Amino acid sequence: MSAGSNQDVDIDLGQLFSAVWERKKTILATTALAGVLAFVGSSLMTPAYKAESRLLIENRAPSLNGLPDPAGSNDPVLDALNIQSQAQLLQSTDLIKQVAREMKLTERKEFDPAAHSSMPNPLVMLGLQQNPLDLPPEDRVMKAFREKLQVYPVEGSRVIAIEFSSEDAKLAAAIPNRMAEVYLSIQSGAKLDTHAEAAKWLEPEIATLTRRVNEAEKKVADYRSSSGLFRTSDTNNLSNQQLNDISAELARVRGERANAEARAQNVRNALEAGRPSDTLSDVVGSAMIQRLKETEAGLQGQISDLSTSLMDGHPRLRGLRAQLSGIRQQIQNETRKILASIEGEANVARLRETQLIQQLNGLKADSARAGEEEVGLRALEREATSQRQLLETYLARYREATSRIDRNSTPADARVISTAGEPAEPYFPKILPITIVVALATLVVSTIVVLLIALFGGRGLRPTDVETTEIEPRARVIEPPKPVAKPDAKPEATLVEPAGKPTVIAEVATTPVEAVVASEVVRAQDDAFSIEAVRDYIIGRKVQVAVAVSPSGDEGSTATVMLARELAEAGHTVVLVDMTGSSCPTRLMASGKALPGITDLLTGAAAFADTIHPDRLSDAHVVPRGTADGATAMRSADRLGMIIDGLAGVYDVVLVECGPAEIANLSRLTRSKDTDIVISAPGFDEKRLTETAEVFEAAGYHNLMIMAGTTLTPPTKSDGSPATRSSRAA
Repeated sequence: MSAGSNQDVDIDLGQLFSAVWERKKTILATTALAGVLAFVGSSLMTPAYKAESRLLIENRAPSLNGLPDPAGSNDPVLDALNIQSQAQLLQSTDLIKQVAREMKLTERKEFDPAAHSSMPNPLVMLGLQQNPLDLPPEDRVMKAFREKLQVYPVEGSRVIAIEFSSEDAKLAAAIPNRMAEVYLSIQSGAKLDTHAEAAKWLEPEIATLTRRVNEAEKKVADYRSSSGLFRTSDTNNLSNQQLNDISAELARVRGERANAEARAQNVRNALEAGRPSDTLSDVVGSAMIQRLKETEAGLQGQISDLSTSLMDGHPRLRGLRAQLSGIRQQIQNETRKILASIEGEANVARLRETQLIQQLNGLKADSARAGEEEVGLRALEREATSQRQLLETYLARYREATSRIDRNSTPADARVISTAGEPAEPYFPKILPITIVVALATLVVSTIVVLLIALFGGRGLRPTDVETTEIEPRARVIEPPKPVAKPDAKPEATLVEPAGKPTVIAEVATTPVEAVVASEVVRAQDDAFSIEAVRDYIIGRKVQVAVAVSPSGDEGSTATVMLARELAEAGHTVVLVDMTGSSCPTRLMASGKALPGITDLLTGAAAFADTIHPDRLSDAHVVPRGTADGATAMRSADRLGMIIDGLAGVYDVVLVECGPAEIANLSRLTRSKDTDIVISAPGFDEKRLTETAEVFEAAGYHNLMIMAGTTLTPPTKSDGSPATRSSRAA
């Protein structure tokens, strides 16, 4: 179909590949010719060599004054700007002229071709170009030098690379090395001049600052002497020191007084309450009290011993009791003496506190006066301190500057970390890479030209839809499968098996099929169960994946094959996956029996593309059952959903023919109950169809399409789609 047709067209990849294959000799010949020309041309080019030298920018001047580096010296932003500045300095005109002069580049034809050319320039003769000889030789060399020079900072580092290319390998290595030497010499000389100028300027400044510091320190000493602000430490004077001492002593005396008053009150309360003196620490600690307590204890012991043998009124007992009473009276008297002693301590502490308070008040007045006078003293001290610090800074810088006036002590803030070596091979031209790139580019361009010719010529296009009303009745004879004469043959199993141990889900005896004649004719509108009706329903609803179940076995599988061909005839890309045990779709569609298919894909014995084959009688494709063992393949049945999704991404419609599979074992193919199910049952009567549909609906599958051929013509829906279970129930 031509590209100018009004009918919608699509790209036919098969025809495009065929067009490229037909012109393979021309494409290969063009590629070979281009490769030879590239090889010859690159071989005739003058080789160029490239060498590189690298500099590391760093601070190589050690701090001789012991001072820390100034803030911001390692700031990354400033450092990056500094690296860029040094790279520009390496490309400065003065540096390049010095190197060119030392290397005598004006005598080389490579850098001054105009001066060494024996033929006049025609453009100069016609006045279209300025005569290069009018410029000074150094300017002509500068232009060629800059074209061959490349200076750049290495990203993420403080390294600067100096790269130079030349037709002479030795010169390509010598120039970067010489540029690095000249750069280091310039940097060292600049630093030397800076230090000399700094030392010359600092000498009179240091003399002036020394005089100012002496004057400021003399003012501080005179003011302190006249005001009586004598220092006891760097941060304290005599008045403040006395005030601090009196305050500390007052706090201590107040603590002693409070402690004595508390002890006296405790003893007084015990005496008034009649409590024993054993509970008072001040009383128990007295030596007199301890002796009286020992005597009391002895008398009590004697009384206890005599009470067992003498009467209470015995004179000896009465005498001991009188002695015990006297001892206790002495204990009370001694306790009162202790109380009086403690009260005396408290009185002394109160008197001492009063004296300290009076002294403290006097010192406060003196301290206030001294504070007012220290305001002026601190101002003088600040002035003297600032002058002294500035003098010390100038002195340190002067010592550092004078120590670096010698050239050997002032290295440049850079060093060579990689010298340029003489290159052994030219960097241009790379004959083999150039030849390969030109050949590949020619191959790609030639292929694209052939594809464009096929597209614009209409060969690589095909119609995207077909008017079904214009299809004329025609018939195709589908080759029958070879007869199988096995009276005792065991039924084969479908590929749909539950997880775990492989089991046979549905068994179908393989019977010979003599011939199947597929008539693609326009059906009547009321034939809701026909193949054409199911085809129109799939196209209209844009169904991508449909699982076909054939309760009748190979007869239903054959109808599914006819459905796939009808969809392909309608201009849609369709693939049928053979999941049956009898391999009926494979026999009807594939060109051979021993083709890799779904079982080989599941076991990993074949690639995805190797399992897809064209139909013999239509544009449909088929994925055969395969040659691998079915039980082994079903161990990887979890990959079925992924495989079907992959096919759905390439084809408009994916039909999965499962044969007479049981409903309970469709879960591996149908991830949800919304999957479209095609019940392919030609020859079934309406009662059997209804029972089959009810079984599927009871299992939760509601998107059912009945395909019973043209033997039944039950009522259809108003939209012309095949009747589902719900529509038949209505």
